[in-house]
Amino acid sequence: MQTIGILGGLGPEATVDYYKEIISGFNQLNTDGSLNYPEIVIYSVNMAKFIGLLEKEMYTEAADYIAASINKMKDAGAGFAAISANTPHLLFDEIQSKSRLPLISIVESCREAAVKAGVKRCGLLGTKFTMNNNFFGDVFAKKNIAVISPDPVQIAFIHRKLFSELEVGIFREDTKSDLLQIVEEMKIRDGIDSVILGCTEFPIMFTEAEYLGLPFLNTTRIHVKEIIQVCITD
Repeated sequence: MQTIGILGGLGPEATVDYYKEIISGFNQLNTDGSLNYPEIVIYSVNMAKFIGLLEKEMYTEAADYIAASINKMKDAGAGFAAISANTPHLLFDEIQSKSRLPLISIVESCREAAVKAGVKRCGLLGTKFTMNNNFFGDVFAKKNIAVISPDPVQIAFIHRKLFSELEVGIFREDTKSDLLQIVEEMKIRDGIDSVILGCTEFPIMFTEAEYLGLPFLNTTRIHVKEIIQVCITD
């Protein structure tokens, strides 16, 4: 098995979830009861630093920061890496070009899951950086799948809730209800047939495969499945 590199800290709750999901996946593979777990290098970055660079639109510096952190995992023995957050994939191509490790894209992994699910109009929930940019839409469009973001007021609300609650480990039922109300409105207004949980904190809140009759694409679980496959194949 290759050593897995996980770029974490964006945020910490999702990083913990990634580790738990990887171990859970190997428990399912270890049908003989063995303790055959992969070696994992986790490098947790400073979230405030990265988000601050994005807020200032210092995208080159943000990509340099993430790529340099990934390269530290290369030095620690990782054979490949994954970023345990959706937002940095805004800069994925630039980060990959500066990384000494091959990276598994959460966006491309999610697109393939969407293809298998047969969906065509995905609602996207995430940070404002994710919802206001087209990196999901551009990748999904290659398979003729549309990605629709909420309206500007809803985007501001979701972003605020992410950074004031979910990113610091607060998961409230009223917030969950409010987010589902936004999904319901998008279902009626935009005709979405599925939802992309485009922030890796969302799967901690939305644990079911479906809500409101719509499949919810769990980007953490989808990404981890691909990480495990690469780990055991190469």
